[in-house]
Amino acid sequence: MNIREETPADLAVIRQIVDDAFAGAEHSGGTEGQIVEKLRAAGALTLSLVAEEAGQALGHVAFSPVRIGPQSTGWFGLGPVAVRPDRQAGGIGARLIEAGLAQLRQQGAMGCVVLGDPAYYQRFGFRADPQVQFEGVPPEYFMQLTFAGATPAGAAVYHAAFYPE
Repeated sequence: MNIREETPADLAVIRQIVDDAFAGAEHSGGTEGQIVEKLRAAGALTLSLVAEEAGQALGHVAFSPVRIGPQSTGWFGLGPVAVRPDRQAGGIGARLIEAGLAQLRQQGAMGCVVLGDPAYYQRFGFRADPQVQFEGVPPEYFMQLTFAGATPAGAAVYHAAFYPE
């Protein structure tokens, strides 16, 4: 399997993978594919990676800027991450996340946040931190991973693409 940055030829298949992966998911708003496209259109899709095998895209992960508190910079949000339903639970999502986190570190990011299942994301080093919050979700489901410096305190705010219009 190869993990690489997205290309213009990937855009339709990324949308299909994301839409299919979240179809019927319990905690999905059904807007994940649209979020990726809005981030891309706004120039806020900092990192967009595709997992492929034999020339076929199998999964995708997005990273975009996040502000924590009034003045933090260099922080990013992981998500959405999606894998084709017929290839889920085979480690593709984990490989995408690991590759993305490694690239963020290499690029000098300060840290990353994620909203998701603690049992899954803790394996990558994410931990709930009471000083970093995301409104409207149980605190254990919003986690952070500090790469460098001190963890900022305050409410996390994602790019506008994540919020309903």
